[in-house]
Amino acid sequence: MPVAFPWKMRFWKMHLLFCVVAVMLGCAASVDAIAQNDGNGIAQSDGNGIAQSDGNSSPSSDLLAPVQNPQPTDRSPDAVGAESCSLETALENARIASSLTLPTGSSPRGTFVYFLRSLLLRLEQSWTGQGNDNEHLAQPDALPPQTPYQAIDEFYQEKFSLTSNAVLKPGSLPTASVNFKDKDLLSVLVNTRSYFSKYACEDADSLRLGIVGDRGVTLADIVDTLDFAIATLQEDLAQGRPTRLKDTRFLNTHFRIIRWSAYNPQKPQQTSLRITKYAVFTHIGSRTKTNTYNTPIYELSDLVSEDLFYQQYTKQQVLSGIYEPGGREYGKAKPLAYLTRTGLEDALLQGTILINFPDGSSAYFNVDRNNGIAYVKGVAQRAQKRYWYFKQVDAIKGYGYSAEAKISIQPGVTFAGDILNIGLGRLIVLDYTIGGKRQLKLGAIADTGGAFLPNLYQLDLLAGTFPSKAAFTQYIRQLPTYADAYILIKK
Repeated sequence: MPVAFPWKMRFWKMHLLFCVVAVMLGCAASVDAIAQNDGNGIAQSDGNGIAQSDGNSSPSSDLLAPVQNPQPTDRSPDAVGAESCSLETALENARIASSLTLPTGSSPRGTFVYFLRSLLLRLEQSWTGQGNDNEHLAQPDALPPQTPYQAIDEFYQEKFSLTSNAVLKPGSLPTASVNFKDKDLLSVLVNTRSYFSKYACEDADSLRLGIVGDRGVTLADIVDTLDFAIATLQEDLAQGRPTRLKDTRFLNTHFRIIRWSAYNPQKPQQTSLRITKYAVFTHIGSRTKTNTYNTPIYELSDLVSEDLFYQQYTKQQVLSGIYEPGGREYGKAKPLAYLTRTGLEDALLQGTILINFPDGSSAYFNVDRNNGIAYVKGVAQRAQKRYWYFKQVDAIKGYGYSAEAKISIQPGVTFAGDILNIGLGRLIVLDYTIGGKRQLKLGAIADTGGAFLPNLYQLDLLAGTFPSKAAFTQYIRQLPTYADAYILIKK
């Protein structure tokens, strides 16, 4: 065999590869020009193959119609956007962007096949003019089944990798009664769905599919799931009948059930999720500083809130008096109320506090933004350097990219969880046994916290509002420490 033959083969392979890449880039550019809705390129893709639903999952009755998607009203200056930005735009742009995203960990052959499928998808969209139609195409395999998922922290740094089938597998719910308060769950679902409608263009984190995307779940599936659950609750409440969402036969029939097994790098033997509980504690406080109530909770001044100066100060530095008269940053933050040091630590840990004032009034205060220092697991609460600034709010608040956007939540049906790696708005069923009786609890992930980034082995249940830690401890004895967990996705 001539010596030059391998070189020729390499030359033709390189030439073929060059042609394929050139065609792909050209087609991508032309399709982008055709498929643009408003010139935005929003919705950062996490490489999980976001695609539109098949349009067949929503019930046909008026009561079961999807919730309307209002335009965002409070747009941030750096939102990527055009005037017509909406959830539908975000869905479409995320799908288009993800269709050409390279899966990490793929083999050369798998990568070529993936890009070829993506190219054919983009060509069909451009030729048929159906780039905005969510009923014409089945989604190509977004990721090879064994492609490792990269779990990220709040600073978007990769912390560990795993395959999705290590934690997510098909399942079914057991026969048992499902526990939740109908109106409370409806409130949380409606508020979470509204968040997607209003802030999809401003908050790319809310559009992340996380690890469930590797199991073929799309962003449209998440929205359809919320729509269907909301419509079902509304119809059942209007008819004055027990809601069908408490019937596991109904849930198994209408939802895809994904069993979520815990993945804890520190405890590989853990399979069930750890269920912690959080609460809103009621504390007595004062609008002015006193000998007893001498620890302030601060709100950043509107004039300086976009300046990141506050990220250079630890909690200990803030409490040393930098915002007080004579302090280095006096005037840049104002005290909203004064608590005991214990009250402050409770507020920082739980995220929301209800303060009763001497004049008989009371008010909720919720965390607004932090100093950019990560919460360190295993470090005592008072020694933590992370600090939160607060705002006065009208209800218990959960997740949100800004104080004004935060979701109003209800106890018993709200889970705090890993928004980046599991996702916002996921319907969760817990399966556990208390007092020898098997129970199921249905709720939604509508909150998060520093302990959940990343965290694929824990959920934090909002238990309620309590006057003391003793009352809280007494109440949570009826709740599980560990539970089997399931994610519900509308079929």
